[in-house]
Amino acid sequence: MTYLHAIVLGIVEGITEFLPVSSTGHLILAGHILGLQPTEFLKTFEVVIQLGAIFAIVFLYRNIIFRNWRLMSRVLVAFIPTGIIGLLFYRILHTYFLGNEYIVVGALFVGGIVLIAFEKWYLPKIVKQRTHLTLHEMSYKDAALIGFAQAFALIPGVSRSGATIVGGMTLGLSRKQVVEFSFLLAVPTMLAASGLDLLKADPFSAGEYGLLAAGFLVAFAVAIISVKFLLKHMERGTFEAYGLYRILVAVVFFLAFLH
Repeated sequence: MTYLHAIVLGIVEGITEFLPVSSTGHLILAGHILGLQPTEFLKTFEVVIQLGAIFAIVFLYRNIIFRNWRLMSRVLVAFIPTGIIGLLFYRILHTYFLGNEYIVVGALFVGGIVLIAFEKWYLPKIVKQRTHLTLHEMSYKDAALIGFAQAFALIPGVSRSGATIVGGMTLGLSRKQVVEFSFLLAVPTMLAASGLDLLKADPFSAGEYGLLAAGFLVAFAVAIISVKFLLKHMERGTFEAYGLYRILVAVVFFLAFLH
């Protein structure tokens, strides 16, 4: 891997981390296109640079994270299911799922169909039947259910933000509020994932630490822009475009590289 590769992957991560399109899936596909071998370092790199995007959330939402303990207690409860499941299946996920382009393509395709179906048919029923909750009205049970939804994103290509958004809106959270909860939930989730990977990884060389730092900084800067875009888009947009995009990427990549 070169610094150019690290910068490109950092840009991909920063753009896709908080969009419902799967940043991990895009990193795996981007690595394939760049000709990078799925080494242990690359797998760790793909997890750790997500920490750069997460620090963008810490920077943008620092007042909530460090002062609103009531809301953050819900975030921590939502993290527990993913943390437990991720720890139990870490070796299987890291060995057989990360780096598997076929799993990514399949998850992108199915996830795209789910987003479109949810937006067109299921969400209108929810809107008619339920009043929107606010984040402060969310119960610990609601938070735990969103956490279980997020656990599906342990499969590369599913999308952590997509899973939490669908889970939260099913419970009655508004579009914009569930997006913000997804942002906050990313902080403990990715801190744990990155920390676990670093603990289990072999020692890196000075050059590899430099590559991690470059990817981290680029992902941080680009994620700040991506977060602001998504929040603005949620004021009037839907998730159908993301669903169509996921299907298109899956089909094009399968035909071009895997067929």
